[in-house]
Amino acid sequence: MSAPKPRGIRQTMSELHTWAGLLLGWVLYAMFLTGTVSYFKDELSQWSRPELPHQAQVLDPAEVAQRVAGQLAVLAPGSTQWSFGLPNARNNTADAFWRLPPSATQPGPRRFGSGNFDPATGQKVAARDTQGGEFFYRFHFQFHYMPVIWGRWLAGIAAMFMLVAIVSGVITHKKIFTDFFTFRWAKGQRSWLDAHNALSVFGLPFHLMITYTGLVTLMALYMPWGEKAAFKTPQERQQLTTQLSAFIQPGKPSGKEAALAPIDDIVRQAQARWGRDNIARVTITLPGDAASRVAVSRGEPGRTSMSPQYMMFEGTTGKLLETRDSVGPAAETRGVMYALHLGRFGDTVARWLYFIVSLAGTAMVGTGLVMWTVKRRQRMPDPTRPHFGFRLVEKLNIAAIAGLTIAMAAFLWSNRLLPTGMAQRADWEIHVFFIAWGAALLHAVLRPARKAWVEQLWAGAAVLALLPVLNMVTTDRPLWRSLAEGDWIFAGIDLMLWALAAVHVKLALRTSQHRVPVARGKRTRQPTEAPPPPAKPAAVHGGSNTAAHEGAR
Repeated sequence: MSAPKPRGIRQTMSELHTWAGLLLGWVLYAMFLTGTVSYFKDELSQWSRPELPHQAQVLDPAEVAQRVAGQLAVLAPGSTQWSFGLPNARNNTADAFWRLPPSATQPGPRRFGSGNFDPATGQKVAARDTQGGEFFYRFHFQFHYMPVIWGRWLAGIAAMFMLVAIVSGVITHKKIFTDFFTFRWAKGQRSWLDAHNALSVFGLPFHLMITYTGLVTLMALYMPWGEKAAFKTPQERQQLTTQLSAFIQPGKPSGKEAALAPIDDIVRQAQARWGRDNIARVTITLPGDAASRVAVSRGEPGRTSMSPQYMMFEGTTGKLLETRDSVGPAAETRGVMYALHLGRFGDTVARWLYFIVSLAGTAMVGTGLVMWTVKRRQRMPDPTRPHFGFRLVEKLNIAAIAGLTIAMAAFLWSNRLLPTGMAQRADWEIHVFFIAWGAALLHAVLRPARKAWVEQLWAGAAVLALLPVLNMVTTDRPLWRSLAEGDWIFAGIDLMLWALAAVHVKLALRTSQHRVPVARGKRTRQPTEAPPPPAKPAAVHGGSNTAAHEGAR
């Protein structure tokens, strides 16, 4: 008996690719989709607060900073720290937080107040409590309902699986670039494989970059040993954290009262260096004290590194104390990787390119998950009666892919429907997201797979398509008014929701037309498919050729 033929590298890589993509594929799909949406998280956050007025043009950040600082002096006179972001083309408000002094009922140094301020007047604006697009961004790499560290570890493990799946996929598909130009419609497994290949090759450099840089941004969490060896004491580690952040901590007060220098003059010094509209945030420590400091951070546009860049000023005189443009070669390398991952350095065109290629990556993960079930169903003796493991994967696919759309839309619905004065309103928007997602999973478990796919795709199309209508009914920002005022944030989101709804309609129609294979023993005569030849002559079986053919079937 001859020894079995050893498996080649391509076959081994094929199995690795399959299981690396499947085991955490549902987590990866959620990370990809929420990460894709996060490229427009500022726009989503603005849409989530319709009370804030449309910003026809960006006001001078220096003037806005002076107004907000004056208002904070009234709202938080005893605070040791003020910090506020300034409006830009993607953000129509000045968002601020301030440190509250410890109280007898709530001791501790980390109590904060927060609010949104009208850039034109500096007055605090009453806007609904919501995380908006920030929720999708945070969920993308740390999830929810679990400690942040656990969520980031899970995201890192999933990203490593993704990296393995990408590399093994390139090795497995020897004709992957040739197959990129081939797509066969309505061919079952072949169509899913063609779609998976095309989507993979379309954004292959991007997928590699986004996966690797995602790991690098949290490398200190995943590989802390070098940092611990280099920085042994808590003071040294605190100094490292300070160098990697533009968020300055309050120092020791001098006890001498002293007025702040004009904040607008301080900001203009930073504008002279970085440009009028390239100021991100102003942080003031110990306002009203002689030891006060003002840090002005650079904005994100045009930056090749996300490492902190800021200018430090003496608060009472406005004298420049320090300018930080870099933090060392190693930290700058991480900063460049971080900037590539976030893509905030680019303009609107660059963000749309990131969005489109990342959306293709989401579809790549989704088609891979679906292809696993399509491929294995066709190999089953009775495809209508699959085993438990297959049914589990199939149900999870439905909830993870179609159900996630419903959950994300439900989050936006809750933003419009929950009472604006509701306690813990932002938390309840998130609760609605997970309730809807759980309901989608329950529906997938209770319904036959094909019907569950069709019903959830139609449900996703409906909730997406009706969101602009809901926005029209519940706010004074309907689509036609947004178009007339040139408010492309509100108009763009409404139009994008309808475009995504159309995609779900197309998928629902295609899925409803798909035929589920029947058991091999129950197949009827198919004139388009010739029966296979017998394995041996009919005489060996003691029957006719017809009997041999029937047995082979």
